[in-house]
Amino acid sequence: MGNQQRSIVITGGAGFIGSHVVRLFVNKYPQYNIINLDKLTYAGNLENLKDIENQPNYTFVKADICDYETILDILRQHNVDGIIHLAAESHVDRSIRDPFTFARTNVMGTLSLLQAAKTYWESRPEGYEGKLFYHISTDEVYGALTFDGSLFTEQTKYQPHSPYSASKASSDHFVRAFHDTFGMPTIVTNCSNNYGPYQFPEKLIPLFINNIRHRRPLPVYGKGENVRDWLYVVDHARAIDLIFHKGRVAETYNIGGHNEWKNIDIVKLLIKTVDRLLGNPEGYSDCLISYVADRKGHDLRYAIDPTKLSRELGWKPSLQFEEGIEKTVKWYLDNQEWMDRVTSGEYEKYYEAFYANR
Repeated sequence: MGNQQRSIVITGGAGFIGSHVVRLFVNKYPQYNIINLDKLTYAGNLENLKDIENQPNYTFVKADICDYETILDILRQHNVDGIIHLAAESHVDRSIRDPFTFARTNVMGTLSLLQAAKTYWESRPEGYEGKLFYHISTDEVYGALTFDGSLFTEQTKYQPHSPYSASKASSDHFVRAFHDTFGMPTIVTNCSNNYGPYQFPEKLIPLFINNIRHRRPLPVYGKGENVRDWLYVVDHARAIDLIFHKGRVAETYNIGGHNEWKNIDIVKLLIKTVDRLLGNPEGYSDCLISYVADRKGHDLRYAIDPTKLSRELGWKPSLQFEEGIEKTVKWYLDNQEWMDRVTSGEYEKYYEAFYANR
């Protein structure tokens, strides 16, 4: 399968995770036609892909996944046989303020894509043969864990607690329903928190790196005791590549880093790393930590068990967290112009108010 000509739409390809997936596929598979479909909302940034924008096998299309007719036209025009669906609203705090946008993009947008794929693929003489709809989801659909050492598995029941995770859970159900009802070849993956270059700075790690650099407050929810499982974004992109090509249709795969950290411990690691790289004395930025009222419905702990993916396809993370954080902090410090452009304009008004552990 890896050597044949394919035409693949990657939705949300100008976003954080999407841009890493687009770059990997464009560089690794020159025989593929890669179509980056992105609406370019606040979190979509074509600067993330400047290094590959002139590649002959890369095409950018600005479109809204909720626009069914446009999506159908794109699938027909490019003879698309694969869809990797990453486009989503993904920030919990935003979902609490504006759940309608999350329902529109994450639920109706996914349904629009599914229906367009169904219509186009069923019109082809080969039908669904050689086709795949790969939907990227989140560990947050599973709800929350206690500190008993348990992990989310592919069999964990769905129990979303925020408008964001509820919208992603709904989209997951639609994807599986299109397989069960129409026979569409689908795969769903649920991943833990990602970090790395090109992440929009409302999220914890890039926000705090930038705040430390500019001596701004570091607002920590509650006591910072909430635990998340963290994965370097390039490792997630590698997993997506592997699952797209070798995963079993109608299966779910959990992608995680075996890498649980309390939020306050991540904040302290970021302070230590940024201060060291900027030449500040140890402890120089500790005073920036400020504890703020906890988020509504804040899940206590997420932790993914990626055993199935490791056992079936041989995937494992390539970086230890401290190594990944070092690379990530260096990237943001070396790319301050990117950060300045991303954080300018309207976003600046409420920039400080965001806390970003999803």
